[in-house]
Amino acid sequence: MKEAIVLYPSPAIGHLISMVELSKLLLTHRPSLSIHILITNQAYDAGSTTTYLASVTDTVPCIAFHYFSATSLPPDFSTTSPHHETLALELLRLNNPNVRRTLTTISENHVVHGLIIDFFCVAAVSIALELNIPYYYYFASGAGVLNFYLFLPTIHNKFTKSFKDLDAPIDVPGTPPIPPSDVSKPLLDRFDEAYKGFLDSSLKMQTSAGIIVNTFEKLEPRAIRAIMDGECVPSSPTPPLYCLGPLISSRGGDDGGSPECLTWLDSQKRGSVVFLCFGSLGVFSVEQLKEIATGLERSGQRFLWVVRNPTEDKNKKAVTSAMPDQDLGSLLPEGFLERTKERGLVVKKWAPQVAVLSHPSVGGFVTHCGWNSVLEAVCTGVPMLAWPLYAEQRHNRVLLVQEMRIALPVDESEHGSVSSKEVEKRVRELMESEEGKMVRERALAMKKEAMAALGPGGSSRSALAELIESWKRE
Repeated sequence: MKEAIVLYPSPAIGHLISMVELSKLLLTHRPSLSIHILITNQAYDAGSTTTYLASVTDTVPCIAFHYFSATSLPPDFSTTSPHHETLALELLRLNNPNVRRTLTTISENHVVHGLIIDFFCVAAVSIALELNIPYYYYFASGAGVLNFYLFLPTIHNKFTKSFKDLDAPIDVPGTPPIPPSDVSKPLLDRFDEAYKGFLDSSLKMQTSAGIIVNTFEKLEPRAIRAIMDGECVPSSPTPPLYCLGPLISSRGGDDGGSPECLTWLDSQKRGSVVFLCFGSLGVFSVEQLKEIATGLERSGQRFLWVVRNPTEDKNKKAVTSAMPDQDLGSLLPEGFLERTKERGLVVKKWAPQVAVLSHPSVGGFVTHCGWNSVLEAVCTGVPMLAWPLYAEQRHNRVLLVQEMRIALPVDESEHGSVSSKEVEKRVRELMESEEGKMVRERALAMKKEAMAALGPGGSSRSALAELIESWKRE
């Protein structure tokens, strides 16, 4: 019987792309593997995946996608949690019958070596156990966040307070202390449904057959060592850890948009442009967009800025539904586009991020600190300004600035907004200061380490071989 691996990603595009890239990597090392990827619908708008999946089907036809019929939350479903992650966890739980049916069908003609699940797909663990299929976790963020989640049950038992009520940084093995305010929002209240779901997934990850993480040894040596030495799961053995990154897609969420920005970059000086882009879900209010524009104008720097349609809710940092389309001129300060046309370009909604970051004219990246974007900057050697918006991004900022030293921070006010003065100051600092130069040199050095990790004899290549070898031994 043919050997198979089944991957079950969260349907959010950032998670989906990362896991599909993992499947491609597995095929490069073991072309005989039968790869199956389970696709569910989304509980909320987390970025369209249609174009990306179609491109993978065209270019890697041997990957089999299993599209589940659309599942809806029941009309009587209610939750007191304000976090949309709760909806995702529940919808994925409701897909368990689809998971069982599909795994059973695949198992009829294949030896299934493992079910690799996203952190959000924790409900499928019960199906894997029922069918006697080893389950692995694929952690789409980095090791510094992974060790926090592995350590979460220990923290939960140590404190009776919620993270939001703690007044001191949290000590986690292998990373700088994490301020409670930088913990992912769904974890702040220990009585919230989202917290309970995350804690449950963290506990099940501790007993998995292995954890695959999208990072590499030289990027996060201290965090990786803490996990492998058992410091993050002090009460029981830690599952095998496989650092296989950096896994990035050259296409990303490519929707076929115009490469106008690449043509514009061709006319700019080497390393002179700062690129601002905030991911597939990042969103700002009109007021915040105007602060960014004012700061960019005053900075005197060349810039390429991707602007999404704004939200009316100043506290909202991630868009979970379509926003009304608005004209750029109405969103930005009067005359801004005209005054900055010689040194700046603003594009609506989308730009080919990897292609932009790879362009020699780009010298800095203002990012929301989503892990895919971080790795794309690492692979292109571009230093970052860290401006987190949602999910684990504030946690990532701590790691990028203090541990990896490949980013400078953007500081928010107590209300979560960023002033035009802060934008101006930080953009100049990244592009002109001695500190910016040091971060740039560090980013370029890490680019070489990323290439080495994936190359012959590299740490990620070796970890991949170990993972596949473990399946042979079963």
